[in-house]
Amino acid sequence: MTTKRKSRESTILHNLNAIYPDIEKMYIDLHEHPELSMQEVRTSAKVASRLKDAGFEVTSGVGGTGVVGLLRNGSGPTVMLRGDMDALPIEEKTGLPYASKVKVKNPNGEVIPVGHMCGHDVHTSCLVGTASLLAQGKQTWAGTLMIVAQPGEETMQGAKAMLDDGLFTRFPKPDVALAQHTMFSPAGTISYHPGYTLAAEHNVRIRLFGVGAHGSMPQKSIDPVVMASALTMRLQTIVSREIAPGEMAVVTVGAINSGTRYNIIPDVAELDLSIRTFKDEVFQHIYSALTRMAHAEAAASNAPTPPEVSIVEASQATYNDAEPTRQVAAALTQYFGADCVKEISAVTASEDFSLYGHAPGGAGVPSCYYFLGVTDPELYAEKKGNVPGPHSPFYTPDRERSLKTGLQALTVAALSQLGSP
Repeated sequence: MTTKRKSRESTILHNLNAIYPDIEKMYIDLHEHPELSMQEVRTSAKVASRLKDAGFEVTSGVGGTGVVGLLRNGSGPTVMLRGDMDALPIEEKTGLPYASKVKVKNPNGEVIPVGHMCGHDVHTSCLVGTASLLAQGKQTWAGTLMIVAQPGEETMQGAKAMLDDGLFTRFPKPDVALAQHTMFSPAGTISYHPGYTLAAEHNVRIRLFGVGAHGSMPQKSIDPVVMASALTMRLQTIVSREIAPGEMAVVTVGAINSGTRYNIIPDVAELDLSIRTFKDEVFQHIYSALTRMAHAEAAASNAPTPPEVSIVEASQATYNDAEPTRQVAAALTQYFGADCVKEISAVTASEDFSLYGHAPGGAGVPSCYYFLGVTDPELYAEKKGNVPGPHSPFYTPDRERSLKTGLQALTVAALSQLGSP
């Protein structure tokens, strides 16, 4: 990294401690008031307000609740920084004084808890803070800074909704897109992987049909609960017996839904599956296999109706382009030190950030996506890495170290792509 670039990082990040109290306050507020996917009305309003205060041209309501902020600062590349805003239908169990107590009704009218147990409150707070830092230091860089606060990542709806609403036609198509995501590694560390870094995700639903009966008369039934149980066990053999050991694949049955009462044998059971792969041919094999197994189990049980198998949600694998990833990794390593920035293996989690980049069907923007450690380093060492991760009700970022590292990392990454004045 050149002395000039190092100097402008120092110039911009000199203001970090001045803005930190406000960013920490925003983080605590977002954590206490999480909102589900595509419902981020309160969150997006706060993002829009802060971007306006920082001098950005702000457009709200992009793809539903998405926010786009533009700061034009002379000729140079357009650099997009993306942060996701949505929370999860999970009850928080961290015991923090600012833990979420929010409960909402889902589309079925059921009251469910909501919690920021994936770190999107960290993403959003760091996104806003980085925008403020770069706006304050705009004499040190040139180009256009594009801030994208995205809804609906958890349901794989938000990126598509924003793109369909003209994200890259109503606004400049960026020369590069950057994003960071919290990870359970120690706070103060950063990790990345060139090439395919996150898996494709296909969420599949299998509906099994039986014959209902009184619980005391099972001979009158064709029990879909038994079918679902047997099929769940059989599905575990797809990866272990049909996929080559060198290929990455995950098949997880995340939910089995059936019945209403202990003495009623129901007539329908549903299985919801998450399938993770890097190669489309591996997914197609898995989908064919689970369809075959579902039909075979139904036939073995003499089911009155064949099962229904459908893809409910899907995302492509997230691809890190070679050149921006090399540049971002070099800048982060120079700033934080080689001990804090590591190349890792690809991760089996999934993201709709893939749609902005070079994934199949993506918008084709060169991209880099990296991971931000957030666990208290002492706790991580004490537990030998066996600490709660994203989507756990106990996921607890080390607040100050996570936010400050996230602000520094996103600022450094952005500067590695922005031009010089």
